[in-house]
Amino acid sequence: DFVVHILEKFFAKTSDEAQTIMMQVHQKGHGIAGIFPFEIAETKVFTVTNRAKSDQHPLKCIMEPE
Repeated sequence: DFVVHILEKFFAKTSDEAQTIMMQVHQKGHGIAGIFPFEIAETKVFTVTNRAKSDQHPLKCIMEPE
């Protein structure tokens, strides 16, 4: 539920899109939340990482070149 909430709130995913990405993360160990310019991606990673820490969830959010 936490991952779906993060995807909906910070990556503007629909419920169905968020569920699909969440299942990819569970099955493959990773998923793509979106493709963004560097500065936006950096801000999203920072925001999501801080939110996960504050809510004590082990969610890992990274950015990498396309």
